[in-house]
Amino acid sequence: MMKFLLVIMTTCIMLQAQAQTGKVWNGKKCAVVLTYDDAIDQHLDNALPVLDSLKLKATFYLTAFSASMQKRLPEWKALAAKGYELGNHTLYHPCDASMPGRTWVQPENDLSKYTVKRMENEVRMTNLFLYSLDGKTKRTFAYTCGDMKIGDSLFMNGMKKDFVAARGVRGDMHTIDKVDLYNTDCYVVNNNSFADMKQWVDKAMATNSLLIILFHGVGGGNGLDVTLDNHRKILSYIKQNEKDIYIAPMLEMAEYITTWQANKH
Repeated sequence: MMKFLLVIMTTCIMLQAQAQTGKVWNGKKCAVVLTYDDAIDQHLDNALPVLDSLKLKATFYLTAFSASMQKRLPEWKALAAKGYELGNHTLYHPCDASMPGRTWVQPENDLSKYTVKRMENEVRMTNLFLYSLDGKTKRTFAYTCGDMKIGDSLFMNGMKKDFVAARGVRGDMHTIDKVDLYNTDCYVVNNNSFADMKQWVDKAMATNSLLIILFHGVGGGNGLDVTLDNHRKILSYIKQNEKDIYIAPMLEMAEYITTWQANKH
């Protein structure tokens, strides 16, 4: 009898733990953050109308001196008034040209030739620029090309007070207790099919994880592209499952995670 009761109690505890795990994301199974990098025209022309139509909020990681930013500054500024997050994706989009496959990096934007101080200055200047657009002082960052180091130094170490979180590019997802807020993993869309991206969402729901999706090109604008049809399909699928998915911009999500981790549920 005692053995039977012990089995029942253990089962109840396990079920309770599973139920709690399944509700940590604001009462939902998982969380999804939609991010768009580099401030290109296709985000305004192709991505924004779909997001608006589905009433989904995303994070646009802006490179302050991008060609689109220079031509269409008022339109980028208007995003903040509509509830979208303007994230920091540096001033000039420097990347480490010493890495394989980086011959496209211009010499003046070679991160391997930067000092940490120069990077800090440019990133903080970008924060000031973004403040002029949205009046906000809390910000998240996205590493350009996923590069986190200058030499042996993690340049974010000196700027953690400037940012609530920083998004990396490694393709992975984690439960809320395992999220590293200064190197949040994400899935980079690289001409993926709707079926590919749907698998990411389904995995997040099945594992109670945070899924961050990174778009560059949307119907063009970058070799790391997604077709207009597949972009609409994956956003529609996420919207259709909103009862099970906590969908929010990166800043809101990072603050939620920070609070949860601090309370050590």
